[in-house]
Amino acid sequence: MARAIHHPGYTRARLRYTAERMRELVYPETRAPDVLLASGAVGYLTAAEAAGLEYQPASVGTELGLSWDTFWFRIESTVPESWAGERVDLLWETGSESTVWIDGEVVGALNTGGDCPRPELTIVERAEANTGLALFLETACSGIIGRRDLPEIRLRRCELARFDPAAWELWLDFATLQQVEADEEAADPAWTGYLLAELNRVCNVWRADDRATWTDAKSMLDALYGHRNATIAHEITAVGHAHLDTAWWWPIAETRRKCLRTFATQCALLDRYPEYRFACSSALHHAWTKELNPALFARIKRHAERGRWLPVGGSWIEPDGNLPSGEAHVRQLVVGQRFFEQELGRRCAEGWLPDTFGFNGQLPQIFRGAGMNRFLTQKLSDNQFTQLPHHTFVWQGIDGSEVCTHFPPADTLGAEATVAELRASARNFKDHVRAGESMLLYGFGDGGGGPTPQMIETLERIRDLQGVPRTKMGDVHTFFERAEAHVEDLPRVVGELYYQRHRGTYTSQAQTKLANRRCEGLLHDTEFLCAVADRLGVLPYPVADLDEAWRQLLTNAFHDILPGSGIREVYEDAAIDYAWITTSCERLRAEALEALATPGSTAAPVNTVSFAREEVVQQPDGDAPVFVVCPPYGIGSTAEPSDQVRLEEGEDLVLENGQLRVVLSPSGEVLSVVEKTLGQEVLAAPGNAFELHDDWPVEEDAWEVEPYHLETGRPCEPAASCVVAQDGPLVAEVAFERTIGKQSSLRQTVRLAAHSHRLEFHTVVDWQEEHALLKVLFPTVVHSPVARYEIPFGVVERPTHHSTAEDLARYEVSGHRFVDLSEGGVGVAVLTDSKYGYSVYGGTIRVSLLRAPRMPDAEADVGMHAFSYALVPHAGVWPSALVVAEAAAFNAPLLWLRGDAEPHSFARVEGGLVLDTIKRADDGNGLVLRLYEPCGARGTARLGLGLSAETATRCNLLEDRTGDAVPLRDGALELTYRPFEIMTLRIE
Repeated sequence: MARAIHHPGYTRARLRYTAERMRELVYPETRAPDVLLASGAVGYLTAAEAAGLEYQPASVGTELGLSWDTFWFRIESTVPESWAGERVDLLWETGSESTVWIDGEVVGALNTGGDCPRPELTIVERAEANTGLALFLETACSGIIGRRDLPEIRLRRCELARFDPAAWELWLDFATLQQVEADEEAADPAWTGYLLAELNRVCNVWRADDRATWTDAKSMLDALYGHRNATIAHEITAVGHAHLDTAWWWPIAETRRKCLRTFATQCALLDRYPEYRFACSSALHHAWTKELNPALFARIKRHAERGRWLPVGGSWIEPDGNLPSGEAHVRQLVVGQRFFEQELGRRCAEGWLPDTFGFNGQLPQIFRGAGMNRFLTQKLSDNQFTQLPHHTFVWQGIDGSEVCTHFPPADTLGAEATVAELRASARNFKDHVRAGESMLLYGFGDGGGGPTPQMIETLERIRDLQGVPRTKMGDVHTFFERAEAHVEDLPRVVGELYYQRHRGTYTSQAQTKLANRRCEGLLHDTEFLCAVADRLGVLPYPVADLDEAWRQLLTNAFHDILPGSGIREVYEDAAIDYAWITTSCERLRAEALEALATPGSTAAPVNTVSFAREEVVQQPDGDAPVFVVCPPYGIGSTAEPSDQVRLEEGEDLVLENGQLRVVLSPSGEVLSVVEKTLGQEVLAAPGNAFELHDDWPVEEDAWEVEPYHLETGRPCEPAASCVVAQDGPLVAEVAFERTIGKQSSLRQTVRLAAHSHRLEFHTVVDWQEEHALLKVLFPTVVHSPVARYEIPFGVVERPTHHSTAEDLARYEVSGHRFVDLSEGGVGVAVLTDSKYGYSVYGGTIRVSLLRAPRMPDAEADVGMHAFSYALVPHAGVWPSALVVAEAAAFNAPLLWLRGDAEPHSFARVEGGLVLDTIKRADDGNGLVLRLYEPCGARGTARLGLGLSAETATRCNLLEDRTGDAVPLRDGALELTYRPFEIMTLRIE
């Protein structure tokens, strides 16, 4: 026989063609069903409800409906005698997502829209001749990624097929080795050359129509699989995973169905493959499954008991890592860990946020307080300017708390278990000197159903194959146990893990961010008042209502809802949830205030924050301002002010009280602000200046604010009108109106009150711009290399310059209620009531107010917006207790208790701690108080209680007692604290 002249390119083409021919033989026989019927378009139905629909004959080619329509199909067929004992699969294609039901139970998913193909599903493992098969299919008119780029949805294929296991085994053996050879640049050329020759020999031996040659070909392939790695090789733990966004390009209602599809698919694979493990986060997704399909949830519980289904993350959902408040972060883990413990028998040991847009520096302490000393994420792998230098390391938070952290080096949270991905993992891994193992998360996400049989069986074949990292299917827990065995040798990464992308999510969907901030505050106030009323025995604690309100708030903290990167339907749903939380909490708060009052004709102010307050507020009837004095967390009284504010009109307007002297121009800018205790001017140029920036991201419209926007800022038109609204003695207000951009308008009231350190700007915008970013700026006299931003339970310092790529990356950053810029003798803070995007360059503070993206929500942020911000000059160096106190007060308006009540503080702190939360303990035994140190200082504080207390015990965030009792003397506790410590106490 003549020897062929082999050309590598030609030979590889032959291998690909042979693999395709082998794959076609996996289903040697197919047949149309005996009966195929379809319903009309319907909404979300249960399988029982769908069984009662009217069905009409359907056929391949039937066109389906519009976005989010649902169609149900009935399929009936009889197993032919020739298929007896064989496996029977359903082959189905609609270009969308489908769920398969048999005998009223969900058995799996079929997905043929997008990049996550899953067009076949096993119906019966071993068929009996002449047995009837009856299926229901629920088909959603949406792809894996909602309706984005979705082709026409129609029934393209519906067949029953006989599965040939020998053909499957031969094809996968051949195709896997073909992958090893095809990635020649990443492998030993001697090995790939040998593989190319041997696989070509297999092609010469194998004949599709001669089963005897299949045996010969299989023996040749088995011999190739006998080639193993050397002693030292990078090791990979492959963990099945199906990252599922709670909402994104689809509404929450669709996610509920995605959960059923994914979880049923994975339960079937766990039944089939003994070594397979599946990691799954988000307690809410499990709770939905329990509600929608108890039988499926029972299967999940059985796999969890056997250590095969791995609950991870410990949170209710995978939240945003920057925008929720500190208490909201805590409750994510309290609610999530409780669910996993009660339903699946264990708490999670690892934080799990693979797709979240950055991670605040208090998360390590919060994780550890909820029983988790490990953390996994994938997101920072595509940072814009610089990369983290490690994949396995110890992440140290701002308080010193540490968690063992891993970034899977495949740089994807939905790997497909390919040879190229495994080799890339070893090639990318940055810590070979200290650690020899990494993790691979594999499986189609977002409704793609997770891993497929092909992925799992590929991993089985290459577990120690020469030229591929030594790979085993394993679990998250044992991977981290091995990493922790060498934790002292691992490098430390300190502070926040800043994500160098998605900076627009600090500002997009402003109404959602405002509602979230408001509801966080409402829940805080309502819990405090209800806990006091319950403790005093005047009103039972409304456990069910508050639990439901928290669950809804936590759900909407998901990392594609709160950040503003979802479709329009997502925000319509969120608005309904926030309205329910608001209505419920306002009702509960009113009931608690009524219960705390005694009948009378007066009214008393109620303070719900940790700081005493002396300020001007509107009386409850709204007629006139009044000066009040309130203790921390307590009931105050009206009082005679010792300060006044005056307003002088001239060419400019002067507002002045005992703390500040402010000069406003008729155009609406702040020309001067003098901090009077220092006699120091704090502005270097006119402040409260509005800028419009071009905002056309190169990609991902709602997500990004590009660095070039800093070069495109242009001043907005000056105010067209200026009216004095109040001129003292308690309040001075000046109202301005102006146009913004091409089609928008802004009305603003600048306010200074007696006794106040805050110059307030109450703003209403009719926003009609497109691809524009509105900022307000305050140029200050302060010179400092860093600015300080509030984050959950603390602050973080970030540079005010662009000296390095790492510094430049922080051109737009997130913050909570304030940003502060301070030097040796003076500082300036800007407070906000609902804004999270900031930029400080040199001495100029900018706050991002509104964006106008058009994807994925074409109407994002269009309409009316109301928000407030304030300027707070202050004396002295950072830390400034004044800034923390003013930010708390600015975001927590005083309440009114109607009736007689004596001034009284229910809890107060003297010293450097902030008392953030007062609530009833979740087990009903006493109160839980949460405090934190806000500025990075060490010291001792005194906590005084104005409620009955017999014992005080330190506990963790899950309210487990973790220490000895704290001595109570005369209703007070002495508390020693460290910088940025979060402290939780049980009071009984």
